Amino acid sequence: MIYSLFLSFTDFTLLKSTGYNFTGINNYISLFKNSIFWQSFGKTIIYIAVAVNVEFILGLIIANMMSHVIRVQSILRTIMMMPMMFAPILVGFQFKWFFNDQVGLINNILYSITGHPVIIPWLIQKPLGFITIIIAEIWMSTPFMVIIFLAGIVSIPQEIFEAADVDGASEWHKFRYITIPSISPFIFIAMAVRSLDIAKAYDLVSIMTGGGPAHRTELIWTYVYRLAFVSQKFALGCSMSFIVVLLSFAFTFYLFRNLLKARKT
Repeated sequence: MIYSLFLSFTDFTLLKSTGYNFTGINNYISLFKNSIFWQSFGKTIIYIAVAVNVEFILGLIIANMMSHVIRVQSILRTIMMMPMMFAPILVGFQFKWFFNDQVGLINNILYSITGHPVIIPWLIQKPLGFITIIIAEIWMSTPFMVIIFLAGIVSIPQEIFEAADVDGASEWHKFRYITIPSISPFIFIAMAVRSLDIAKAYDLVSIMTGGGPAHRTELIWTYVYRLAFVSQKFALGCSMSFIVVLLSFAFTFYLFRNLLKARKT
C-alpha cells in the first residue's frame, strides 16, 4: 500500500521497463478533471444507495416474517443463505445468461407470456444494464441482511412484546417502536459491512457488462482496473484507488460513530 501510494505521485506505467518521474499531485488533478472518473464515482454512489437500501428493506421484512415461524425456521434460514454460498463470479455468469438478449431466461419468459419474439438488450441498453447488475447484487446479498436482522430480532426479550400485547399495540406499532429500535446496532453493522462490500464491487460488473458499453455501467473499481491494466496507466490507477480508500475510511468512521451512539441509547 505504501509503495502504491508512492507510485500515485509518479508517472509510472506498465509500458516502461525501468524508471519513472515524480510528478507530485498531477495524477490527482487529472482525475478530478476526468469526466469518466466522476461518472463512475456517481454510479458507484447510486449503486451503493439503491442496493443497500433495497437489501435493508427486504431483509427487515423477511427477517420479521421468519421470526414468527417456529417449526421450520432452521430450514428457512438454510434456504435463505443459499445465494450467499455462490461466488460473485458465478452469480455474474448466471445473471448474464438470465438477461442475455438472444437466449436469456427473461426474454424467453416474456416470449412465453406474450407469444411474440422479445429481444430486449438488457445488458447494453441504458439504464437496463445498470439495473440488471443491481438486481444480481440484491439477489446475492439480501440473505446477509436477513440473517443479521433475524439474529437481532430473536434476541429481543419476549416480555417486551407480551407487555405491548397487553397494552393493545398492533403488529405495526410493535415492529416500529420495539423491533426496529431494539435491533438498531445490528442495522448499523449490517449497513456498514454491506456498504463497504458493495463499494468495492468488481466481480459482477466485470462478468456481466465489463463496465460498458461506453462506460454506462462503469463503477469505481472497474475503472481502476481499466486505467491501471488495460490503458497501462498504473500510477493513475493507484491515485484513483487511494481516493476511494480515503472515502471508505471516512464513510466507515461515520457509520461506526453512529453505531456507538445507537449502543449508548
